[in-house]
Amino acid sequence: MRPDGPAMAAPVESLRKRRCGDVGSGSPPAPAREPAGYPTCLRVGTFWLTRIVLLRALAFVYFVAFLVAFHQNKQLIGDQGLLPSRLYLKSVQQYFKGRIAWDALSSAPTILWFLDWSHMDTNLDLLALAGLGISSFVLIAGCANMALMAALWVLYMSLVNVGQVWYAFGWESQLLETGFLGIFLCPLWTLSRLPRYTPTSWVVVWGFRWLIFRIMLGAGLIKIRGDQCWWDLTCMDYHYETQPVPNPAAYYLHRSPWWVHRTETLGNHVIELLVPFFLLLGRRMCILHGILQVIFQVILIISGNLSFLNWLTIVPSLACFDDAALGFLFSSRPGGLRDRVLQLQEREAQGAWPVRTHGYAVRQVVHLALVTLIGYLSIPVILNLLSSQQVMNVSFNPLRIVNTYGAFGSITKERTEVILQGTASPNASASDVVWEDYEFRCKPGDPRRRPCLISPYHYRLDWLMWFAAFQTYEQHEWIIHLAGKLMANDAQALSLLFHNPFTGRAPPRWVRAELYRYKFSLPGGRHAAEGEWWVRRRIGPYFPPLSLQGLRGYFEAREWPHPEPT
Repeated sequence: MRPDGPAMAAPVESLRKRRCGDVGSGSPPAPAREPAGYPTCLRVGTFWLTRIVLLRALAFVYFVAFLVAFHQNKQLIGDQGLLPSRLYLKSVQQYFKGRIAWDALSSAPTILWFLDWSHMDTNLDLLALAGLGISSFVLIAGCANMALMAALWVLYMSLVNVGQVWYAFGWESQLLETGFLGIFLCPLWTLSRLPRYTPTSWVVVWGFRWLIFRIMLGAGLIKIRGDQCWWDLTCMDYHYETQPVPNPAAYYLHRSPWWVHRTETLGNHVIELLVPFFLLLGRRMCILHGILQVIFQVILIISGNLSFLNWLTIVPSLACFDDAALGFLFSSRPGGLRDRVLQLQEREAQGAWPVRTHGYAVRQVVHLALVTLIGYLSIPVILNLLSSQQVMNVSFNPLRIVNTYGAFGSITKERTEVILQGTASPNASASDVVWEDYEFRCKPGDPRRRPCLISPYHYRLDWLMWFAAFQTYEQHEWIIHLAGKLMANDAQALSLLFHNPFTGRAPPRWVRAELYRYKFSLPGGRHAAEGEWWVRRRIGPYFPPLSLQGLRGYFEAREWPHPEPT
């Protein structure tokens, strides 16, 4: 029997009203405090709550990034740092014939150009502390304005553009691009979690979606264009052991059955090459994309110490969720954020939206300009994605607004580590000389030391030591600078390390670097029973024994202060 009559239609309509996700559906009678017909479930297609979640997630990553900067910048790029930023700015200035003009500013955009270079440690600390303060406010308050978000972006860009190799990681540009989009999430001056006159723009939402699309597709394409093991599905046989800074979970995941590793590699291809196109297939598939990407990033967080990269990659994925999808994160109490968004949605549905003001027209122009800018800057990025000579983690503009991304295009099959050693012996070539190892904060060293767990924090020196092991010390001059500082027991340099074997003693007379091959010990095996997480074997010297006096000319040629033993 067909439900044509009123008696049959009423129950069907009643059932429809109980479905919270239906756009434009009615609702059952509300509590007395609400007028009849007041909705109890959030409508789809608005992003008031999404903005709050996005801002807090972005502020968290900014906070971690500035915390790392505050803890490590002085040692790495400060007045007495391994690669002083003052010398870097001076070299840029000299390249442009000694003038601090537009060419120099556009080559290395940073507000440090306008500060006193004789107190660079103070300058770097002030930038980091300002970033910590602003990001803390946004994280706690859940709101921001364009001025605050622009300040965060300028502060971090100022550090990245003088950070040299210490800030050459892909996630630095990714944070700047994400942070740039974050500026346009907010009203110009108003500080409110629900700024009534400034709904979240679809332009910004799709800006974040375009970002996560490029991040994932770029990572997938660089893999299948790179190492053959991504085609053979064998890359995960090596990744856990050879990744830059393994964590304890990686030790056990490395020993997973072969079929698990094949499944992991295949799943990686699906997530990076197929799932990004879900963004174009409507709301439900877009939400599914967001869920899969968040789960994927959480798995990566659990299985390795990849700095704040995976935490940052979650941020644009959040733009896949509208208010209806994220409503469960907020309290439904009367007067709460969720309840207030319901009221905003109801007013909009009833046509009671505020009269469009001059500010509305200005925002429309700004959003149009944003679309034009991102579109124009995306041209070389798209061409790079389509190219068989694809490059990853490259910026085509000094402001790093739209960039290329990628990760692990090639997988190292064996792990090598540079181990720094010192000796107090006056003769480094004596047969009875005793060499003692320095231990870094997180990178493998002592085989008995458990792999660390630090994500989202980032030890920049440890990561650069991983890269240095692939090349020679001539390509990483800072490691010679580090060796000189160790021979002087330099407090700043030693603060970057976990263990100084010469604590409470005279500094070493000689420092050398040895190259070792590392492999995970077998759980339950002989080495593991003896408390060893790693099994290592010496390959040979990385650089020969060096003395502080012998490095004087090397330091002077590079204008590095010659450290004095303490």
